[in-house]
Amino acid sequence: MPPADGPGELGRAAGRLASLVRSQWKAEEERRRVHDPAPLQVRFRHAEKVPFDYWARIRGVPLAADPGPLPLADGLDRIVQVYRSVPSGRLVVLGAAGSGKTILTTRFALGLLKNPARGDRVPVIFGLGSWDPAALSLRTWMSRTLVRDYGLGAAAQDGRTLARALIEEDRVLPVLDGFDELAPDLRLKALDALNSLGDMPLLLTSRTQEYIEAVEEKSGKPRKVLTGAAVVELERLTMGDLGDYLSGMGPPDGDGRTSPWVPVLEELRKEPRSQGAQNVAEALGTPLMVTMARTVYGDAGEGRPQDLLSTRSFQDADAIREHLVAAFIPAAYRPLADDSGTRQWDAERAQHWLRHLAVHLSALGSRNLEWWRLGTAMSRRARVCLIGFLAALAFGVTTGIGNIPVDMVVTHYGLGRAMERGLVVAVLHGLVAGLGFGALYGSAYRGVAPPARVRVQIFGRSRVQRGVEPRSKFLAGLVLGALAAAALVLVDRGIVARIGLADGLESGNLVGTVLFVPGFGLAVGLVLGLMAWLEVPDHIESAVSPAALLTSNRNNVLVHVLMWALVFGVGAAAVNVFVMGPLLGIGAGLVFGLEAAFAGGLGYGLSLTAWGQWVALARIWLPLTGRLPWRLIEFLDDACRRGVLRQAGAVYQFRHAELQDHLSPPPQPDPHSP
Repeated sequence: MPPADGPGELGRAAGRLASLVRSQWKAEEERRRVHDPAPLQVRFRHAEKVPFDYWARIRGVPLAADPGPLPLADGLDRIVQVYRSVPSGRLVVLGAAGSGKTILTTRFALGLLKNPARGDRVPVIFGLGSWDPAALSLRTWMSRTLVRDYGLGAAAQDGRTLARALIEEDRVLPVLDGFDELAPDLRLKALDALNSLGDMPLLLTSRTQEYIEAVEEKSGKPRKVLTGAAVVELERLTMGDLGDYLSGMGPPDGDGRTSPWVPVLEELRKEPRSQGAQNVAEALGTPLMVTMARTVYGDAGEGRPQDLLSTRSFQDADAIREHLVAAFIPAAYRPLADDSGTRQWDAERAQHWLRHLAVHLSALGSRNLEWWRLGTAMSRRARVCLIGFLAALAFGVTTGIGNIPVDMVVTHYGLGRAMERGLVVAVLHGLVAGLGFGALYGSAYRGVAPPARVRVQIFGRSRVQRGVEPRSKFLAGLVLGALAAAALVLVDRGIVARIGLADGLESGNLVGTVLFVPGFGLAVGLVLGLMAWLEVPDHIESAVSPAALLTSNRNNVLVHVLMWALVFGVGAAAVNVFVMGPLLGIGAGLVFGLEAAFAGGLGYGLSLTAWGQWVALARIWLPLTGRLPWRLIEFLDDACRRGVLRQAGAVYQFRHAELQDHLSPPPQPDPHSP
């Protein structure tokens, strides 16, 4: 295998990618407090009852050789060594819900990056829940994810994106987390796609039962295996594991030696165990439940862990699990110890907002909380109406106010008549803009604009960096701008003039009116074409976080607004200087530039950019209706700090899938439906 780092363009990109992956997951481990007070001793063993490929293929020898099994049983801290002992470089990790699969992927990636061997690829964790194997090949989907999360959209020397080149040149080791999150009817297609990759090394995680259902017939016979992959399964925590970990949880008592968990541990060690102790041992058999118990009966000593032993309160292990999941969010939103400068959120309101996010993800069938799709919880018709209304407001108010000084300067009418005409123009022009931008929003991207991983660059541009399709953007702007100008002319001549509010500029000036339509279209085409030409893929050095991608998209929209002001302002000034004179011509250019920036630029941003839709839906409407907080990004980042959410590249996720399912249980099939 080629080295992950080294000289050359791809070597530098791979080295930078490795640095970003390391910093991302190291920060996540710190937030998760994996090593405090000590990491849980999770172990795994060979999954003998799960169908897997011939040992000869796994070990890379002829089938007739029959080399026998590999010694795969070990602890989580040796996952890198066990993986490197598999000659095929393919490993499947199975486990029950909350058994530690996600922790394993993080430790695996950081372990490979901490002690790299020659030829190691860069391990990148991909959440499989967002992949549709029926629509995209795995390589294409991984390439798009690398572009979104790590800014690898720049072109390599051969024209491929850096993301695509790194994958195709064997520089990336896919760590595919959450095979079970794929829809059941897509899992076989996913296995086919993984097998079609040939001998590409990878690590795949899944819940045990979902993986078995994918690879076995109903009769229990294997129907498909992941070619060349060894299979291990995570084991439940033992009494020794619980004793080592729980005895260090919570503040000690007065003598500085006894943890509040000691009475529980004493009951767990008794033989025979009481029913309550058996329930606790079964419930705390996974790292997920242990970490939730740590939060609920936390370091500040809230609550009594020995209450879990009561069979009157908790009849079985499931009741204990449900209690821990339900109590997790209120416990997580206790005031933080290091709360200086940190906003404290009300636990009840936080749970309400988190429930809305969970319902939103459940409706999408996804685990990835993408800021640019938050507004899709609303119906498409409601979104179109809201975007259209905001675009109408921006366009109408701007053009209405802009008409007042123009009418007062170039006509003999006074302030009252100018304000009356401005109000009518605001309403009518706003109506036209609202209908137009609403229709654009509803038709483009099916109402969801993807985030742009681009930036504006004027100097130092290479041929392969040039913006995407500037000619097509210019032509589209030319046509749409001309149609919009024609609609505005019809409104002005057909309605405003007929009710006696003409400004006198149109009378007998048919040539000016005719030239206005293509001139307006040309200006819109220039704006869109120039922006498409100036935009280049963002740097890989940009931070890996949802907030960083959001900031990048906001800056792109602000540059769009500035471009609208420059093109329309300069164009209007150049024309009107010859008609009105230098002073009035420059003034008219300034007015037209400001109108274009706030009317056209904001309308374009709201309807056709991810950041504009985020502002309209997630920053205005959803907080206004109480479904999300006004300071949304601050709330999401704080939820990561409290262990409720986590960052995975450019998206957020609930840290535990069970928590998301608790807040928004997946819909159950109707037993009476055909």
